Amino acid sequence: MNLDWLMERLTSCEDKQAVIWRDRHSTYADLVSSVERWRTRLPEQNCVPGSVVGVIGDFSPEICGLLLALMERNCVIVPLSAAATTSHRDFLDTAEVQVVFEFSPDDSCRIQHRDVTVTNLLTHELIAIGDAGLVLFSSGSTGKPKAALHNFAKLVEKFRTQRPSLRTLVFLLFDHIGGLNTFLHTISNGGTMVITKDRNPDEVCRLIAEHRVELLPTSPTFLRLLLISEAWRQHDLSSLTLITYGTEVMPESTLIRLNQVFPNVRFQQTYGLSELGIMRSRSKESGSLWVQVGGEGFETKILDGILWIRAASAMLGYLNAPSPFTEDGWFITGDLVETDGDYLRIKGRASEIINVGGEKIYPGDVESVVQQMDGVDEVAVASEPNSITGQTVTARVKLSTTETLPVFRKRMREFCKSRLRPNQIPQKVLLVADEMHSSRFKKLRAGKG
Repeated sequence: MNLDWLMERLTSCEDKQAVIWRDRHSTYADLVSSVERWRTRLPEQNCVPGSVVGVIGDFSPEICGLLLALMERNCVIVPLSAAATTSHRDFLDTAEVQVVFEFSPDDSCRIQHRDVTVTNLLTHELIAIGDAGLVLFSSGSTGKPKAALHNFAKLVEKFRTQRPSLRTLVFLLFDHIGGLNTFLHTISNGGTMVITKDRNPDEVCRLIAEHRVELLPTSPTFLRLLLISEAWRQHDLSSLTLITYGTEVMPESTLIRLNQVFPNVRFQQTYGLSELGIMRSRSKESGSLWVQVGGEGFETKILDGILWIRAASAMLGYLNAPSPFTEDGWFITGDLVETDGDYLRIKGRASEIINVGGEKIYPGDVESVVQQMDGVDEVAVASEPNSITGQTVTARVKLSTTETLPVFRKRMREFCKSRLRPNQIPQKVLLVADEMHSSRFKKLRAGKG
């Protein structure tokens, strides 16, 4: 995989800040030096072109250098977040990882060799092409996580086009398509990656203020938690100019409140999938949930209200599941959308739609209303079987108040009756103490992971 163009860009920015990690600053010259060190170490560890290599950790100066060196050497890279330790063995086995680089919090590395022979035909086909590979695991919210195998060269190609250079807080995880997109976008444009150790509102706000961050790519769930925490009141966030959000549906009430709290920040919805990569997007306006998606290398169409995508950067396939593509290369996303000319509004996953007596109810619409209630920290809406209507709406709610369930249920119904249709109002309510989001800050519905 030819990365000469990217290495030339890194070298041309040698005096600029590339990475701020644990409040320590590294320049692009430091990043290039890290790549050079790994170029020497990889042959010593028998990492030949085509080797399947696991990298366990989170973004750090050394991991950034290792990723680039592995891409350059045409290895198949399997990034695994340090937060998902219980799944590591299964993931390593599924991807047929031969060498593991496991990073500690101090950025030191332990290397493990595994006696594994690659047998998967898709992996063999990629190795025969001679390009670097990437394996990403789905979050596993429904069934066993799927392992998507990519030709890394196709994912990287779009970063040849230069974009504005921004100081970016790296929020999305190391093993997520959005996190890798943040990494590649930032370094290919000479920006600065500000890496957070703890993804809590106060620490994120501290880093934004202290390091004058301009761009925060994150999820609607985190932004909701940020509003509730009011950490934004304790820090100077005036440097922030753009917040991008994706991975799940944004509740309209949350977006309205965000625009009130951050009137000088532009909000932009993003769209991407582990199977396809991240598409270019443009929100109709900062406070709008209507968005254009696509860009060079992507085609879209809508059939029966569901978004279909065909992408030049699409994965080669799953290592542990049948191909999800149609014969002519379309991927059925499962996302239900509304249209307004060239703009889409994503309503939710078709699999999560609640059917109450023939009426379709979108969980996000109900959550958007319930979240406006005082004392509601988080809410997750899902379906439950009902012998009369087929399904009924249920809500799990995390409160900051000390209300009993009967008191809250009565208050909720009073609040919702002028804002929701009768069938939309949750008929069953559970008060919970646990967080209702994953380590990726994505909402968990019906207790699913």
